[in-house]
Amino acid sequence: MKGSVRKRGAAWSYRFDMGVIDGKRQQKEKGGFRTKKEAEAALAEAMASYSQSGQVFEPTEATVSDYLDQWFDLYCKIELKYNTQLAYRNIIDNHLKPAFGHYRLSSLTPAAAQEYANSLKLHGYSKSHLSGILSTFSEALDYAVEPLHYIKINPMKMVKTPKAEKPPRQRIILQPDDWQEIIDRFTGTRFEIPLLLGYYTGMRISEALGLTWENIDLDGGWITVDHQAQKRKHVGADLSEAVPAWYIETPKTDGSLRTIKIGQTLRDALRREKVRQAENELRYGGQYMLHFGHKEKDEKNQDIVRIIHAPKCLGSQLPQIKLVCVAADGQYTSPDSMKYANRVIHHELKIAFDYHSLRHTHATMLIEGGADIKDVQRRLGHADIATTLNTYVHDTEQMQEKTAMLFDQLAARKTS
Repeated sequence: MKGSVRKRGAAWSYRFDMGVIDGKRQQKEKGGFRTKKEAEAALAEAMASYSQSGQVFEPTEATVSDYLDQWFDLYCKIELKYNTQLAYRNIIDNHLKPAFGHYRLSSLTPAAAQEYANSLKLHGYSKSHLSGILSTFSEALDYAVEPLHYIKINPMKMVKTPKAEKPPRQRIILQPDDWQEIIDRFTGTRFEIPLLLGYYTGMRISEALGLTWENIDLDGGWITVDHQAQKRKHVGADLSEAVPAWYIETPKTDGSLRTIKIGQTLRDALRREKVRQAENELRYGGQYMLHFGHKEKDEKNQDIVRIIHAPKCLGSQLPQIKLVCVAADGQYTSPDSMKYANRVIHHELKIAFDYHSLRHTHATMLIEGGADIKDVQRRLGHADIATTLNTYVHDTEQMQEKTAMLFDQLAARKTS
């Protein structure tokens, strides 16, 4: 940040850069000082005040575009998970700025916001997409009211969200024959273990493919979920840039921290995989790929670990991460790698599939089999049991038959 003083007539003045507003560099200037020394002292004080507050504009002058960028820096980068940041940045850049960026923040009205909300429905946005855009804007403007005090009221509070049709989301429940065909196709490949983990535990793809051997107790039959694999850029880079690396970081929610009991089928498969990896490491020798952890800090100053890949012959001073899901040569099987398996299942096997369908199938089979819903909630890592009920418990034909049979049994007891 640059500043200077100059003499204008009989008085001295100062000025310094304040950043960019509406694409133009702005300067703060003030005059009327009797001496150069007074102007320099006032300049130093003004620049220090500006640096401490970080405010680059007067609220009455700020455009919505400028304000949204400030809100993202002050709030989103500090409070939100990385994927949520990406979603908010997308909404800001592709929806809110084009619609409202040229407005002065102080002149934004409920009428303009309502007109925009109605236009989203007319353009065919789904209920979830429409709500996501409007709620993001409302959240941003709430922050402008409190704690920033840029505006007195949030105009989005007066907006009525238009009713939009919510297309039913396709939730795939794999039939036993389909699952058998899928696992037969990938037995002995790098995709076998990720598929088995999803089917037999209901783990999310980020959890399954971030799993390390130290999180598995084969003797006791437990898997501990305390982290996930997350694809992200390096901290400080522009969110619009390509994401360069995989990281190990905390799970989706606190409820995601859990231990999962596993049965004999998965335990046996994992034992075989552990032996196979040891044999492959000997077979590939120095070319076998190992994985190491480089500690970094995320936007909230929390610890994250970047996965570094290196051939065994090179080694590393960093601590090794012993990932469960790897190829024969040790290459990491990431969530991106699973896209190949998805394509094979769709186009070769002709089966509707995504990795989340394994989680969906796992939960549905447990509920249909009479498992306690609270146990299913803990197994899936849901913080709220309502999520389990609303998302994974569906009125399938088997459930309907079970309900009808139960009622017949209860009715028979009453009449006997």
